[in-house]
Amino acid sequence: MIRDTIKAAQISAMKAGDKPRLAAVRLILAKVKDRDIELRTASTVPDDDQLVVDVLQKMVKQRRESITLYEAGGRPELAAIEQAELLVIEEFLPARLDDDALNAAIAAIIAETGATGIKDMGKVVGALKARHGTEVDMATASARVKATLSA
Repeated sequence: MIRDTIKAAQISAMKAGDKPRLAAVRLILAKVKDRDIELRTASTVPDDDQLVVDVLQKMVKQRRESITLYEAGGRPELAAIEQAELLVIEEFLPARLDDDALNAAIAAIIAETGATGIKDMGKVVGALKARHGTEVDMATASARVKATLSA
């Protein structure tokens, strides 16, 4: 389980005295705990690994946006801190599909759903997220689906 891997990374960072890594891992665990608390009243609770991956993907997206804003604002020292956190967060995400595998998955889903144009983009993206949600960046995948369907 990903959660166990993160907890083990916290312990190893403590033992190594790696304060920046420890802070990033603690931040991850705090966000996961927040999500657990949110889901206490939910009618359906996702699989634990899926829950953790969703939290990690949101954190990655936030870090990337922050890096862009800090660099645009002339704050490279803050961008470097965000970049370091981003690297730690990405360590715990499952392996991503490469470009060829992503294109093949999109082509297969388009063939299965019978999608013919942009109006069918929602069906394709929904099916892609259901099957490969943890393995792809959905922003990239959406853009690729849009390009494929509009061609």
